[in-house]
Amino acid sequence: MTSPFPPLYVAADALVPAVLERGYAVVPPAGVAALAGCDLAALDAMRPAWDRLPPDVWLLDGGRYRRRRHACFLVEDGEVAQVPHRAHWQPREYNALHGGMRRWFEPVEPETLAAPAWAGLLAGLGRLCSALRPARPWHVEAHQFRIDTSDGIGRPTPEGAHRDGVDYVAVLVVGRHGIKGGETRVFEAEGPNGQRFTLAEPWSLLFLDDARVIHESTPIQPLDGTGHRDTLVLTFRAGGFQGED
Repeated sequence: MTSPFPPLYVAADALVPAVLERGYAVVPPAGVAALAGCDLAALDAMRPAWDRLPPDVWLLDGGRYRRRRHACFLVEDGEVAQVPHRAHWQPREYNALHGGMRRWFEPVEPETLAAPAWAGLLAGLGRLCSALRPARPWHVEAHQFRIDTSDGIGRPTPEGAHRDGVDYVAVLVVGRHGIKGGETRVFEAEGPNGQRFTLAEPWSLLFLDDARVIHESTPIQPLDGTGHRDTLVLTFRAGGFQGED
């Protein structure tokens, strides 16, 4: 179940033309640190927060394999402002499993939000989004995920191959521990072409144009005992948060 295919990385300064050309790009950890204006140690300083994620009580497939926190922001011209905690909502058009539900997740912890690397990530990615589409401000939802193998198998995308109903999606792998699987698959939304690869390096980034591509991650299984896969997913949407319009 482990993909033999490594991602084809692009440099951070080549992300915009790569996304314009094919709808997605993968950036290595050093490039992500540069985008965030910090070093990798500052990003790694946030990783213990994933050990404190509460269970996702909204899973409709009966699973117990997902832990999660959520927070929302406005990002404009390099400035990041948190907005009051709100429910996460998607239409059924984009999430056949959980669409139409207002899901209230526990908020991201204050100490995580106070980390310089956190604001740097949101600001840097917001600048990339504005380089692709001159919209402001960006309505950003942040999701901390841990997918574990407590059920014997964990499903990073239980809704299957999907779009998120936003403009851009950033998927950052925070860590993989004792697992196989978790292969990333990206497909053209209106075509036959696709790519498969495994994001294995902590803080590698998959950046997606949500209108142009569909994405999913395959299930994970433990190598020995239990394991987990941690990610940070940031979605950027112009015009408002989903559910406001």
